[in-house]
Amino acid sequence: MTTGAVKDSTQYPILRNLQFSPIKQGDDQLIVLWDPSGLSKDKLVLPLNFFFIVQHLDGEHSLQEVGALYLKRFGEFLLPSKVEQLVADLDQKLFLESPRAEAARRQARIDYRQRLSRPAVFAGRSYEADSAKLRKQIDGFFTSGEGPDFKPSEHRGKPINGLVVPTFDLKQAGPVYAWGYKELQEAQQPDVYILIGTAHAGLEHCFAVTDKDFETPLGMVPVDRPIVNRLKAVAPEFFEEDIAHQSEHAIEFQLPFLQTIIGKSFTMVPILSSFSALSLNDPTVRSSVDRFLRALRDEIGASGRSVCVIAAGELAHLGLRYGDSAPPTDFSFHRSMQRDLEMLKQVEELKPDEFAGFIQKENDQRRISGFSPIYSLLRLIQAEKGQVLRYDRGMTDQYNSTATYASMAFF
Repeated sequence: MTTGAVKDSTQYPILRNLQFSPIKQGDDQLIVLWDPSGLSKDKLVLPLNFFFIVQHLDGEHSLQEVGALYLKRFGEFLLPSKVEQLVADLDQKLFLESPRAEAARRQARIDYRQRLSRPAVFAGRSYEADSAKLRKQIDGFFTSGEGPDFKPSEHRGKPINGLVVPTFDLKQAGPVYAWGYKELQEAQQPDVYILIGTAHAGLEHCFAVTDKDFETPLGMVPVDRPIVNRLKAVAPEFFEEDIAHQSEHAIEFQLPFLQTIIGKSFTMVPILSSFSALSLNDPTVRSSVDRFLRALRDEIGASGRSVCVIAAGELAHLGLRYGDSAPPTDFSFHRSMQRDLEMLKQVEELKPDEFAGFIQKENDQRRISGFSPIYSLLRLIQAEKGQVLRYDRGMTDQYNSTATYASMAFF
């Protein structure tokens, strides 16, 4: 049996899973790159012609081939020294798959696992770091004009099974979070919260669980040790990427709401997820997803505790930042909104396979990033119905790139 030769990474560099966004500086359009995993703290601003180079650092194109593509695209010769300097800068910033990045990744895992708890990474950046100011900020989301009305919930006092909430910037989407958390506030509150958030940097194993308690300005949120320990014993592979929690905001953004509205002590199981509706057609992915959800469902049942599953994620992503050729228009947004609400009918009716099928039929062209936590919720809970409480969108760059999101409750 023959195997393909391993390509020299210095000549065939591979860009890590980075995020990018277009920005304006005067009349110029530039691209800013950053690492959503938090392994690198740097950002890199590039002109469009250099971004063209970066897009071809996929391990399949040699630097020489990239130079030839650049000549064809821009009609000018690219000095090898410029490409080499760009690649060196990317490697220095840990933006490439390289020995430097792998060493940093190993050290980051060691450092994370030695911590007694997961710190409040986004306090003071995305929400107030002072406890009194944070409580006031959260209260303001409930009482704002966009927040939930003051009428008692029709489900008041009933056991609540699940919520869907955003992970979007709190300053924009806080009132939409509040619509979901008001239902929880008025419900018969459970003892344990299974928090499943989108892993925006991606995962190899579809799910990543951590056994760390989470710090917030309002105090410590403890993990549910019995459930987490039993889950780790039966499905240890889903704890291998626990470092993904270190810089991910999806779960952290939920905790101040829980700490503000829940009137008793509680524990949580913090989980990140990352798989698409299309990837479920891959037997390996489907098997991994099924294995984890079956194990989690068994451990929830064995605990004998009352549980609420909270799925945190966005819906559609439209615009230049997400790979579209043009910014969204009012027409394209409203068309996407109609598709979102049609898609969420499957979620309201607790039909996980139909929810996945809807996105598969669209070929996931609208990039539903919250698919994996919402799908997981539908596979885990037993409820009579779900209800869309509030739907909205947020702008993510100067070109009106848009992410949509909703709050839902399940009783």
